[in-house]
Amino acid sequence: MLIQHILNNKGTEVFHIGPKQTVYEAIEKMASKDIGALLVMEDDKLLGIITETDYRIKVILKGRASKTTNVEKIMSTGLYCVKPNEKVETCMALMTDRKVRHLPVLEDDRVKGVVSIGDLVKAVISKQQGEIHNLKDYITGTYPG
Repeated sequence: MLIQHILNNKGTEVFHIGPKQTVYEAIEKMASKDIGALLVMEDDKLLGIITETDYRIKVILKGRASKTTNVEKIMSTGLYCVKPNEKVETCMALMTDRKVRHLPVLEDDRVKGVVSIGDLVKAVISKQQGEIHNLKDYITGTYPG
């Protein structure tokens, strides 16, 4: 299964914020969308990502004020990005090895979507359930093959 299949199912809407906006605005947007991360973009250029973890470690624990701290001050850069034709299993290994929970999906340096570890796990489980169903049908003689 490829990342493109996940994007086809979940959609390609990307929630983002500008680097000059405040951390408060970012957290407010994450809360309203019920998501754990936002891409940081200027025009159509990907600059970084801001996550709930960034907020906890770089704002709360450092005594910064979220209403006066700009996103660019705490965003994570040096992102791990993937292409739509990457295998889900490869991306899961990357996320596990690098300890990240979100991967921007780029094609020709343009953001095409974002996948989370939850998206990948859900896709793998769905695939396995389909395979189990087919095996049961095969064993019981109801498989249409």
